[in-house]
Amino acid sequence: MTDVQQPLDRLLDRRAFLARTAALAATATVGTVALPGLAGIASAAPSPASGPAVKFNPELDKGAAYNKPREAVMSDPTEWTLSEAAWMIRHNKIVPVELVQAYLDRIAAYDSTYQAFNLVTAESALKAARQWANRPYRGPLHGIPLAIKDNYFTEGVLTTASSYLFQDFVPPYDATSVAKLTVQGGIVLGKTQMGPLATSRATLPNGQVTTINAWTPTNPSTNPGGSSTGTATAVAGRMATSGIGTQTGGSITAPSNAQNLTGIKPTMGRVSLAGIIPLTYSRDHPGPLARDAKDAAIMLMAMAGADPADPRSQGLPPVPNLINAATPRYEGGNLRMRWKTRIGVLPGYADGTSETALARRAFLTKMAAIPECELVEVPLPDEWDLLTGSAFNNVRLPERSEPFMPYLREDLRGFGVSVTSWLQGCLLDANGYVTGQRAKLLLLERILDQIFGSCDVVVQTSPVPFDIVGLPEIAFPIGFTGGGVPIGTILGGLPYAEGRLLSVVAAHQAVSDWHWQRPPNPPVAAPAAARSAAVVPDRGRLTAEEVAELTQ
Repeated sequence: MTDVQQPLDRLLDRRAFLARTAALAATATVGTVALPGLAGIASAAPSPASGPAVKFNPELDKGAAYNKPREAVMSDPTEWTLSEAAWMIRHNKIVPVELVQAYLDRIAAYDSTYQAFNLVTAESALKAARQWANRPYRGPLHGIPLAIKDNYFTEGVLTTASSYLFQDFVPPYDATSVAKLTVQGGIVLGKTQMGPLATSRATLPNGQVTTINAWTPTNPSTNPGGSSTGTATAVAGRMATSGIGTQTGGSITAPSNAQNLTGIKPTMGRVSLAGIIPLTYSRDHPGPLARDAKDAAIMLMAMAGADPADPRSQGLPPVPNLINAATPRYEGGNLRMRWKTRIGVLPGYADGTSETALARRAFLTKMAAIPECELVEVPLPDEWDLLTGSAFNNVRLPERSEPFMPYLREDLRGFGVSVTSWLQGCLLDANGYVTGQRAKLLLLERILDQIFGSCDVVVQTSPVPFDIVGLPEIAFPIGFTGGGVPIGTILGGLPYAEGRLLSVVAAHQAVSDWHWQRPPNPPVAAPAAARSAAVVPDRGRLTAEEVAELTQ
């Protein structure tokens, strides 16, 4: 760990990241794309015999990680942010068992409506809470209840990726990210619903919709985001303090924006993929979905770092103190940017009279009023529409199909409604794949030169193309529609600019209160008893348009 006077993004050679991306594109089949052998099908690659060797990180236990709970929410543990809950545990105002039980009670009361979890590990969570109560204090994650997306391996706990292929898979070890969180004291409350193999909003493999948006519990047609929606709804619905998801095409930033959360898609390789059922090796990004910038920083700082089991994570710059970066900076009682920052505004970002456009303009106005923050207009890079369009974007599909070839040969029905995208990956010719990889590198080069030549962070209207090229993004709330649905925005940054992005969002959240808003309690549905596919309430199925999106 290192804490620097200047943000990491301006201390590094951007060309080195470009070269690294090129090397990974050329060797995309190397790394953590091993799949468990199920139903008599051999693994696509050998899996490690045991879980990752992770160590306690004392850098998380810093004063900046803790905030005393706001007086208005002091009586309700499920309202606390992670940093507030950590303050209460650290000062012996609450013990982990009480905090875990508060969340389990809320899950029992409301998850039959939300359908955020597909498995709740109540007994093991309470056991872990009792154990952490009798262990030396480990830092801000000590005794904190977490929601884990169901494509992360969890030792001895069913891990299905909402897929027929893995419906009976019980991993023998934790994913590296899960192990890093739990060694710091994090407690797994359960596994969250997700899109089948991370390809859509949370549904069953047959396309039946499960998880709803916590802000519109009586309207399941309101999209709760991408495939990490189970985690998002669990955190937004106050059924977990924080949680983790994965993003390949917007599945952290989209549900964060849809449900008033702060979510980070880190730089490619910053967090290990080991022990996560893959979608696209060169685009998969594990990361946190949290309630505010500081919570996201605590989670990401715990998850990040090199892992021998994932080549993408090795040889990277040290992880800076992200918690400090996510702490608002004041001088003489006046808020200032932690670092002088130029926010790039792309053409059309805040144009029009829609509620979203108005919220974006209000966000830019608040930022411009903070000393050492400057708004600058930046152009779209040359051939932007071509380079970010489906013609080249579809080169990810062969990476999706390759590790799953044994399953594709065995029985296509195992892929459920998302089978067509795997078949497309099998059919893309080598010329198209190579051309697409070259286009991705050209796109990255133009982003680094033509956008970041004049700014430090840039507003986004979509996770594309930063998903494609592995650059970091942060999503956070900036308002609500007249109907009470959250409005969020996304900022993108240079390689390893997570600290810079967190500092910008922390400054915004110091002058706004959108991130404090919580949805009202939903109507109570049938009791959430032992859950299986047969008892999930029918909330409809993916529409033809949503199914078509799986192939885009």
